[in-house]
Amino acid sequence: MSLENDLKDKLNPEQYKAVSTIEGPILIIAGAGSGKTRVITYRIANMLEKGIPQSQILALTFTNKAAKEMEERIKELTGKKLNNLTVSTFHAFGVRILRQEITKLGYRENFSIYDETDKKALIKESGRELKFSADAMDLYKISTLFSDIKTGRKSWNSESDMYRSLYEEYQSGLKLFNSVDFDDLIVLPIKLFKENPEVLEAYRNRFRYIMVDEFQDTSHQQYEMMHLLANKNIAVVGDDDQSIYSWRGADFQNIINFEKDFPDVTEIRLEQNYRSTGTILAAANGVIKHNTNRKDKELWSGNGNGKPIELYSPENEAAEADFIAEGILGISVDEKRNYDDFGVLIRANTQSRAIEEAFLENNIPYTMSGGTSFFERKEIKDIISYLRVIANHDDDINLLRIINTPRRGIGKAAIESINKVASTMNFSLWESIQAILSSSEEECPVSEKTKADFEVFSNIIENSKSMLSGKGLAKKVRALVDEINYFDYLISENPKSEKSARFKYMNIESLIKSMEQWENNPNYDDTSLYAYLNRITLISRDDMDDEQDKGKVNLMTIHASKGLEFPVVFIAGAEEGLMPHAHAVEEGGDAAIEEERRLFYVAVTRARDRLLISSCSHRRKMTSTVECEPSRFLDEIPKNLVEYHEPSKEVDAETAHELLQNMLKNMAKPRVPKI
Repeated sequence: MSLENDLKDKLNPEQYKAVSTIEGPILIIAGAGSGKTRVITYRIANMLEKGIPQSQILALTFTNKAAKEMEERIKELTGKKLNNLTVSTFHAFGVRILRQEITKLGYRENFSIYDETDKKALIKESGRELKFSADAMDLYKISTLFSDIKTGRKSWNSESDMYRSLYEEYQSGLKLFNSVDFDDLIVLPIKLFKENPEVLEAYRNRFRYIMVDEFQDTSHQQYEMMHLLANKNIAVVGDDDQSIYSWRGADFQNIINFEKDFPDVTEIRLEQNYRSTGTILAAANGVIKHNTNRKDKELWSGNGNGKPIELYSPENEAAEADFIAEGILGISVDEKRNYDDFGVLIRANTQSRAIEEAFLENNIPYTMSGGTSFFERKEIKDIISYLRVIANHDDDINLLRIINTPRRGIGKAAIESINKVASTMNFSLWESIQAILSSSEEECPVSEKTKADFEVFSNIIENSKSMLSGKGLAKKVRALVDEINYFDYLISENPKSEKSARFKYMNIESLIKSMEQWENNPNYDDTSLYAYLNRITLISRDDMDDEQDKGKVNLMTIHASKGLEFPVVFIAGAEEGLMPHAHAVEEGGDAAIEEERRLFYVAVTRARDRLLISSCSHRRKMTSTVECEPSRFLDEIPKNLVEYHEPSKEVDAETAHELLQNMLKNMAKPRVPKI
């Protein structure tokens, strides 16, 4: 079957229009579950079929997982390798631009990308330099402020002005260490394009067809970057009803901006939902229509009405957790469902404890989205810091992390000495160490023993240069871990628990194994250390290999659930103060309430077949128990769609036996620690 016939056979009329309209600006309003990914992938396949070169197409989205899925589906449709097609996240595309052009902004090649931990470490170090008091150094608050300033979300004012000198010191530190932070991956390409029109023109000539997914989640800077690059052929896909990320800079008003900046835009609305039952969609429509600042749309389904939405009012969070656990056990037996068919959605991470305890008590395997990232674990960051310093000797933050890890006698006095040399000579710390090593005995500012310790550290880094070649990286990293005796260090750090030390060491082994898989993957041409470090810096929690989470209940925040779907969804804590969140009610005004409503709408539309919502009568808050009021959003669900869920009744002997067998089977499975 030709692609053209395939399009007509598999797409509804609105989807077909979106896929077949290639020229000119297009705004595709894609409601929840309306086949958005199918439209994007078929549209790109159609463009290739029509003879548009791969190299002229740029598709931008928000997660590596989404980009990878999109690329794989296009490959399936076209049967082509697509080596020259660019499907990327905004930030990865920013890295790609900077890798080619950053020297034009005064940086050296092979820059480092600081994650949030590195960023806070540099802020802390900059604060020390400027003699900021400990009380003034709220690192989370300052990091957020710096991000807001850099991305234009805020300007300096009388309240924040005290941190202006710290911001400037932080920025000069980044430049000194030849590093950029995550915000720079968008901000610096914009600066590059504005200051170098010839560079912008080259990129505009290359990427003549641009597509942007999840357009409602774009920030002002991402919109500006896209607008600078765009020719007339640009298609954006989004849903203003699912804009839930204003706190990280997303602005659904970009949809309005797009219509102003591209006045001859074609608007296409996808309203047929392929995911949920009619009842679930009617509930979602009933809630979201209370928002005033939105494009009017009415999702509809051809899947039949399905079961009513079930509301439950447990006494407290412990009873709520029991209700969810018992509900999962009962539905899994009654409807022959697997555990990974269930999504349990919460507004705040603080809600997870009671639910996790109920799952453990009932032997229900689960995975929690939003815990400590694998790459944020100390033992992993230590090894990654070695790799960052091997790749970029001038990366002071990571050098400071490892110079005495494992301990090699380089104490505070020694570090003060190299800092002094760095300050006097305007050197990086690495250059300072090299200057000390080459100094005469009379001029040397440190003892012979400290000098010898510096030499040991310097040799470890210098002897690992072969990692830069891109051959056998995992093997070399394993040799490095052995050379620095990292396992002995873990034992010394955990003297009362060798088991804990071994668990941490197994995490390092997992890191090395994942590195092996990556460098042996034929899809990756560049397996250099630089490429690996870029990859893990940009990786986000949703990008981690989720094979290990098959067969487990999905417990996650509503924010983390966006883009996912589950046959059965539990929404826990539908109470005033949680949904909408008290912070939004107190500080954000009507706009914040509307975003909280969009968040609830996203939660409802994750469900395919069944939706169960709980609202506690009482909930522990800090050290006391408070009375709870059901969320205002529950009142916005049409009453004819709802039934109050009764607590589980006694089951007959046959069902009880099946439940018991199911539980025993799960108990027999080996427990794998969550990583």
